[in-house]
Amino acid sequence: MLKKNTSGRVYGLTLLCPIRNESQDGSSCAEILRCYLQNLDTEDGSPMAKAPNTYFARFYVLNDVFYEGFDCKEEHLKSRYLVFSSNFHGDRDAYVRGMWNSNKEGVKAIWRFCVGFENVTDAEGFADYVKRCQVDNALVFNGSTDDSLAEQLKALYLKQEFSRFAYANQGASPERLQQNFNKFVEQTQPFNLAYPTWPPGHLHPNASIADGS
Repeated sequence: MLKKNTSGRVYGLTLLCPIRNESQDGSSCAEILRCYLQNLDTEDGSPMAKAPNTYFARFYVLNDVFYEGFDCKEEHLKSRYLVFSSNFHGDRDAYVRGMWNSNKEGVKAIWRFCVGFENVTDAEGFADYVKRCQVDNALVFNGSTDDSLAEQLKALYLKQEFSRFAYANQGASPERLQQNFNKFVEQTQPFNLAYPTWPPGHLHPNASIADGS
């Protein structure tokens, strides 16, 4: 039997967190939050770059559901929602606690307008809050390997560095190639996942972003 929300060792987390129907200084909490999300740093400056083992993460504010027409009854949401979608390596509760412990202030800033979040004071409380807001995913697409983020980042770093090495050593004699390769191994430390490595959240030079917010 397939487990919900998982594909191999990848977990797909989706949260629908109701936003308080209140206003501050003439703007709704939902609008303030949307503006805050739109101005978050991206790439390695993103708050989610600090969350361990994050493959992908996205935030947006859901105003309402679409009316499909036909014979469907037109329905509307009673509040707006902060939607959080994340794919990561490992266990949900450990991941959520890691989010809090690695960037508590960032988590507070994003969820501060959500109903019930005012009672969250620690990592365990945040994990409990996440459980209440979670929506199960029937299908999870794993767009990467089952390896940990540290392993994938190291592999990406080595791929980039080895491409540079191969280009720089075209036509080198066997002796020179061996010497340079020994230096390459010494500098890149292939079995050291911590350093040097590709920075979390940093875009691959050939990657592109499609803004679907």
